[in-house]
Amino acid sequence: MHPTALSGIRVLDLSRILAGPSAAQLLGDLGADVVKVEKPGEGDDTRKWGPPFVEDADGQPTSESAYYLCANRNKRSIEIDIASAEGQNLIMRLLENADILVENYKVGGLSHYGLAYDQIKERFPRLVYCSITGFGQTGPYATRAGYDFLIQGMGGIMSLTGEPEGQPMKVGVGIADVMTGMYATVGILAALRHRDQTGKGQQIDVSLLDTQVSWLINAGTSYLNSKENPVRLGNGHPNIVPYQVFPTADDPIIIAAGNDSQFTKLCHIADIATVAEDPKYATNVSRVMNREAVVDIVTAALQKKSRTYWLAACEKVGVPCGPVNNLEQVFNDPHLQHRGAEVRMPHPLAGSGEVSLIANPLKLSETPVQYRQTPPIRNQHEQEILRDWLGQH
Repeated sequence: MHPTALSGIRVLDLSRILAGPSAAQLLGDLGADVVKVEKPGEGDDTRKWGPPFVEDADGQPTSESAYYLCANRNKRSIEIDIASAEGQNLIMRLLENADILVENYKVGGLSHYGLAYDQIKERFPRLVYCSITGFGQTGPYATRAGYDFLIQGMGGIMSLTGEPEGQPMKVGVGIADVMTGMYATVGILAALRHRDQTGKGQQIDVSLLDTQVSWLINAGTSYLNSKENPVRLGNGHPNIVPYQVFPTADDPIIIAAGNDSQFTKLCHIADIATVAEDPKYATNVSRVMNREAVVDIVTAALQKKSRTYWLAACEKVGVPCGPVNNLEQVFNDPHLQHRGAEVRMPHPLAGSGEVSLIANPLKLSETPVQYRQTPPIRNQHEQEILRDWLGQH
């Protein structure tokens, strides 16, 4: 068994839904011992977010949704009523042995239970305390509840996504939550590094809205420097042409000609070589200026043959291209199967004995990701946790 990068690190996970749990899961994948604290009798909200649910031996749905499974492996579950004095005392005892606390309560929410950062930082000076909220710990929106869909709208990504004449469109998964979880994890690892050097913990304030704005990346930077709102381009790229989905004689294909050389190669295999020599299309700048004409010309050429033909032809000459896969095609792709994109883990409620999960993408040569704990049933590990963290028998 390989060592893990975060072996010996203990995480108390007071979060639910997606952003916080995904951060805690990533820490668990890297070897941390993650204890998921859940509300008695209810647990994480996402346990009920279905169908689909894990099916038992009779094909009937269980208490575990597929949504819950996506962000809760490599954790152990314990129910604690933090609204009670007994529960608050137990949290404090667990924190005596914790390196990290992850929480996503509304701003000020944990102060009602004596668990806000300012209330416990003197008692636990080495604790890395990660607070995930919709809008951050400060500012005029700080007290609002944050939801991924709202954040995608407020943070600008929906104004960039969708067809030019269509509605603004959200991303098909909760990407603001997921990216916030990623940034939270980066912040936690940085704070651990600082703690190990100085002995001092700290609070990490990470919000969905701040994160959403940060990954506007080139579109946001273009606006800041031009003060011009970009328009929706569907599957087109604002700065590269041709770089989008094109129809073929059967199924669509993505062409991503990122430079002039690749465009020239595309024109040659598509029997439109003279187009690459035309000053209106010879450079990327000119192609962006004449976007509609370029797209029309390439579309007409590609529609003459099948997607399979174009995939092979483009790959042969080095023009970046690819299919538009549905999820069945994704998980049956031989490259992704080779890379281990799907992992199967034993599950006590599954009729097949196992559940399928999406693998962690990190490939670490010395401290590889390990899949030690299946997403836990509510309160599954109470006795284990009390024994391992508090020495209770």
